[in-house]
Amino acid sequence: MSINTKKNFDINLKFVYSDNNTLSVIFHDNDLMMGVVGEFNKNLKELEKITKSELYSRGNSILIKSSPNKNELVKNAIQFLVNQFINNGNIENKDIRSSIDKFMINEKVKNQNVTDIIKTPKKSIIPRSEKQKEYVRALRQSDIVISAGPAGTGKTFLAVAVGLTMLLEKKIERIILSRPAVEAGERLGFLPGDMKEKVDPYLRPLYDSLYDLFDYEKIQKMIEIGDIEIAPLAFMRGRTLKNSFAILDEAQNATDTQIKMFLTRIGENSKIVINGDPSQIDLPNKNMSGLDSSKKLLSHLEEISVIDFDHSDVVRHPLVSKIVKAYSNHND
Repeated sequence: MSINTKKNFDINLKFVYSDNNTLSVIFHDNDLMMGVVGEFNKNLKELEKITKSELYSRGNSILIKSSPNKNELVKNAIQFLVNQFINNGNIENKDIRSSIDKFMINEKVKNQNVTDIIKTPKKSIIPRSEKQKEYVRALRQSDIVISAGPAGTGKTFLAVAVGLTMLLEKKIERIILSRPAVEAGERLGFLPGDMKEKVDPYLRPLYDSLYDLFDYEKIQKMIEIGDIEIAPLAFMRGRTLKNSFAILDEAQNATDTQIKMFLTRIGENSKIVINGDPSQIDLPNKNMSGLDSSKKLLSHLEEISVIDFDHSDVVRHPLVSKIVKAYSNHND
């Protein structure tokens, strides 16, 4: 459910404690309350499920019935969701899970009080773990960032978000998105279509991130005029990237030589981001992957940040984190 967030909501909430372990959260703005509880109370039901408490929507208030400690937990969660709705105009399941996350609570995520928020045209993105916060800061401050970790940790999404905001703020002139087309053996000439059509299937996750952050038509226009460039890794040789934010995704499928080639493309006023998941190497010989060796070789350079994610940083469905952890323990 999405309500026009251009209006000025009355964000003041009133909290009324009762003797029978109940707490009423009273809203002064019905539209805001509707946005928080969700269509058919779906957000409220999800919050009730994950907190194991009893929640009721009554008129202009939410009634919480549980232990005193849990009442406070839900109260803080509702405050978090109020701010999330005001920022983004909707509430997703991941926001509800984040609303009771210890990291998010400790960070006291209240609108503009968080310096690490990434504000894009469609939504505001909040780092959801200490490692994600470190990563966002590195993306903004370092010339080169190398990150490794399992799927769902936000490596690609956060990099695209930071790159897009820098482009819109005219701090750079273009975003370059690249990845090795391992499945095609990089022999793209044998595939039908022009270069964009050949490599598009391999860059779909990057497109998905862009479309999640900005209007589809505007992204397409930016691609047409060259503000956003799609290029397979094999086509990066010999170039110098100036005033650019370049992302190499799926870098676990790039060799040492290829990663070195990509990193040495960096030019004036540019940033390079290398992302990969060491557990998903598709190369014929897994030892050919250059991701881990690049991290080890370059981590001592102060201009380069190396970030390692693990299952605790996964922000997709909670089951993804459990799956990643199970496979990691099995491989260990």
